[in-house]
Formats: sequence, C-alpha cells, structure tokens
Amino acid sequence: MFHDNHLQLLDNTPQYSPSAAHRFFTYVTPVIAVFGVFGNSISVIVFLSKNMRKLSASIYLVARAIADITTLVFYVLPEWIKHGEPLLSGNSWHPFLQKDGVCQSVLYIQYIARFLSSWFFVFFTIERFIGVCFPLRRKDLCDLRSASRFILGAVVFASTSCVFKPVLSGSFSTISGDEVCTSKRNYHTLAFIFDAIYGVIITFIPFILIIVLNVFIIRKLVLQNKRVMTKESIIRLEFTFILFAMSICFVALNLPYFSVWCERYWKIGKMFNMHMMSPITLQHYNDHIVYLDNTLHVTRTIFYINYCINFTLYSVTGAYFRKELKHMICKRDRKIRLRYAHRY
Repeated sequence: MFHDNHLQLLDNTPQYSPSAAHRFFTYVTPVIAVFGVFGNSISVIVFLSKNMRKLSASIYLVARAIADITTLVFYVLPEWIKHGEPLLSGNSWHPFLQKDGVCQSVLYIQYIARFLSSWFFVFFTIERFIGVCFPLRRKDLCDLRSASRFILGAVVFASTSCVFKPVLSGSFSTISGDEVCTSKRNYHTLAFIFDAIYGVIITFIPFILIIVLNVFIIRKLVLQNKRVMTKESIIRLEFTFILFAMSICFVALNLPYFSVWCERYWKIGKMFNMHMMSPITLQHYNDHIVYLDNTLHVTRTIFYINYCINFTLYSVTGAYFRKELKHMICKRDRKIRLRYAHRY
C-alpha cells in the first residue's frame, strides 16, 4: 500500500512491454492529481467563505482538503513519477526522488498527510454525531476553538507517530546500479509490521468508526422524523447523506489497494528465501507477483480517487455547498464585469 520497490532490488532484467493496467495508471493518475488539487482548493475557498467559516464542520473539511492536496503533491505525484512517468520518458528511475534525504523527507510528509486525511474525516463525522445525537453538548464540543485544538493535536500526533517511516527507510542500489528508496535491508519485517499497523489506523479503524457513528446518526434522525419533519432535521439528513456517501467511497477506494498491497508484500518477503525454493515454485511466485503488479496499478489508481472525489460529493449531495459556490462564482463574475465596464 505504501511502497512497492522491494522486488526491484533484485531486478536485472530488461524492461518488458507495459501492460494495459500500467498504461491505465500512467494516463489516469495525472488527471486525478490535477482535478484533486483544483477541487480541493475550491473546497477550501468555499468552506472559508463568510457564511460557512463559522461552522466547526467547515474547519474540519478545510483541514481535510489541505491534507488531500498535500497527499496529491507529495504522494500521488511522486508515485506517478516513479511508476508512470518512465513509461512516457523511457527512463528507469527518477534519481532525485531516490536520493538519501529526499527519499526520507517525501515519505515522512506523505505518511503524515495520509494519516491526517483519514482522521480529519473521522473528526468531521464525530462532530456531526454530537450535533445530531447530543444537541445540548454541541455548543461546548463543536465550536471553532475545539475544532482547532483537535486539528492541532492530530498534526502533532501524526508528526510524532510517522517518524518510523523515514527512520526505517533509505536509498539503496539495485543490481543494475540504479538507486531505489525502500526499507532498510535489516528492517524489512519491522517496516512491514509498522506499515500494516499504519494501514489499519488510516483505513480500517476510521471505516469502523464512521460506519458506527453514521448508524447512530441515521437512527436518531429516523426517530425524530417519526415525530416531526422540520427544516433543521432535513439539513441534518442532508449532512448524513454526505457522510454516508463519503464513507462508502472511503472504504471502496481504500480496501482493494490495501488488500493487494498486503498480498504482494507477503509474496515478495517469501522470495527473499528463494535459495530454498525449487525453480518451478520460484517461477510460480514470480508469475503471481507480475499479476499482482498489474492489479496494483489499477487498484492504486482507484485508491488515488479518494483524494480528489470530495469536491464532487460536496457538489452533488450538498445543497448549501452548491449555493455558496454559485454565490461566489456570480459575485466574482459581477466584479469582472464591473472592472471591464470602468475600463470602457
């Protein structure tokens, strides 16, 4: 799920013709990155508008959008440069990203950003859970000051807990002489354990929390709607639909990549004991890893959509988001027209 360069330390074979899955990754990933940076930037502007920045929920979504932009720049783009851009340029590696110092720094930033992206979503869900299920505590627990504290605390925690990745990583030479940024030779198992724990923390735990809290929110709204259907309950129901749509996308986009990555990493780990394998067994492992590589190109690309889809979800399911976005566009259009009117 996080780095796929272990087998390439052993690679001394000529490049093969790229598969359809590899081409899919190469051509689709830049589109995801560009749309994601653009969409998240627009989301930040909308949620920081005069009418929405007073809400604690907006602060969480702004924080997540910034985390997603950081992830796209420091994770998605470097991964595409390493695994996709060579298909276009013909180069085997991008040497700058593989150098010591740069390698560890990029890993550190991308691990922090991905952690924050997942947990800012959890914080947003908790905020809505408190607002719907415990409305009397909303003013105390869901104000701007509390949101800022939770965000700052998450940044500090992520910065501390993700130190393991640069510490256990480095730049090493392959048999062909190229440098590759991967886990240190004596810490492959430890790095896998920490990566697996990290994967659970940013994928499975948030998924469980989000689903459970959404169930309680829906239950509360259903009980309220049986008594009376007010404007406030309709707004809360709209936010619940946004949350549920985001939850479904979160697990649907994360789980396939995580599963394939775990299987591939496990197979590669066994190949380090290749001296104990028969030629037939070794060939079987190699063929299966090639299959997993192709699958990984597709699931990785789908996984990247997680960092660009929120703007679309806000626009489709959020009436107030659309209203504020339309207001900002119309306001900007009026300013441009007035500017040109004064010129002529």
